[in-house]
Amino acid sequence: MSLRFYDTGTRSVRPFEPLEEGRVGMYVCGATPQASPHIGHLRSGVIYDVLLRWLRASGYEVTFARNVTDVDDKIIAVSAERGVPWFAVAEGNQRVFTQGYDLLGCLPPTIEPRATGHVPEMIVLIRRLIEKGHAYAAGGDVYFDVKSWADEYGSLSNQRLENMRSAGDTPNEEAKRDARDFALWKGAKPGEPSWETPWGDGRPGWHLECSAMATKYLGPAFDIHGGGVDLIFPHHENEIAQSRAAGDGFARYWLHNGLLTVDGEKMSKSVGNVVLLSDLLDKARPVEVRYYLASAHYRSLMDYTDAALAEAVSAYQRIEGFVTRASETVGAVPASSVPTGFATAMDDDLGVPQALAVLHETVRDGNSALASGDHEAVRQALAAVRAMADVLGIDPLSPQWNRTGEEDLRPVVDALVGVALEQRQAARARKDYAAADAIRDSLAEAGILVEDTPQGPRWELKRD
Repeated sequence: MSLRFYDTGTRSVRPFEPLEEGRVGMYVCGATPQASPHIGHLRSGVIYDVLLRWLRASGYEVTFARNVTDVDDKIIAVSAERGVPWFAVAEGNQRVFTQGYDLLGCLPPTIEPRATGHVPEMIVLIRRLIEKGHAYAAGGDVYFDVKSWADEYGSLSNQRLENMRSAGDTPNEEAKRDARDFALWKGAKPGEPSWETPWGDGRPGWHLECSAMATKYLGPAFDIHGGGVDLIFPHHENEIAQSRAAGDGFARYWLHNGLLTVDGEKMSKSVGNVVLLSDLLDKARPVEVRYYLASAHYRSLMDYTDAALAEAVSAYQRIEGFVTRASETVGAVPASSVPTGFATAMDDDLGVPQALAVLHETVRDGNSALASGDHEAVRQALAAVRAMADVLGIDPLSPQWNRTGEEDLRPVVDALVGVALEQRQAARARKDYAAADAIRDSLAEAGILVEDTPQGPRWELKRD
């Protein structure tokens, strides 16, 4: 099966055919950092990281742009509420986003453009739209004229213009030709950041910036645009309108990830159910959190519960346990190519749940090979498991998941535990089973689990 995606624009699964053979341009709407990221934001980060990894594994050279909306109504509101500069709000929270992405093993984007750094490109785009009759200046603002694009406006969200309500994006509604027109540029207000333009001082509208940044780094037409389903309207609808009205082909495939709820409810500060990454890290390691966030299909609604996280933790540890035991048995085995079933699942609209089923089946086969002593089968299973886990960003042997300093202590701990295990073996040899059990229990109290295998005892640190 060739790679194919569900394209929101056509509401169909389409074969993926990039503009340029072997190369992919991908733009994903990133953070508006008015607050620290919750796990819904980080799920999106993990989803598009898996997409990036699979595109690269499929042989594509990917230019991946993920923007930062570092000036916005919400950021300005938080700034006023806290009495700190707007840029301090944006920068501080963006650092937390970056730390979260890194902690969960997300590869860095090729470019991470910020809205405030691309005002000149926005001015050029506004000028092009005005010259083509699709935008107009009024009351200090500049608006996109949706009636000038009426035949196509609403195509992404499958809406008709006559059924749409006011854009509601400015207090100057009376200045608009039509209430559904949306702001490209917002006139300056006291105490707010502003930039000089031919139409007066002000700041960009939310939608304008993405069109300007995407085309700057990926060209007037590019392959993939991603984001959450909550962005389909109005954000992505308006991106398409202003970009194509200006003459740019813009994105050819639109991918949208499902949202994340908590115990069946939308996350909300007022409800008090916002779950941050730090909340999950009290219950699981970063790699286990990543496994959980990646495990559902990207287009599905995901409902967070503690039980679901615990189930994901157990599932990941089965993978980790096999990789650890197999590596100790047959030594370091590099990743191979992924199995056909895994590739087929990933090619079919990034079918991670089906791909994970193949991975766990291979783990079961590998464990059977370990039990029977078939080392060649163990090597093959280990290579395949590592290849699949690498695509998903969860390879237990990846340096990403061994940065805690624990690996630096391993030789020391290994030597000390080895002495204890030798004493235990000696006790068992003389049939002093009480002493042997006491040594094992003492190790367990210290957080060291001992497992007796046909190859001899092995140990691992207990995970909380």
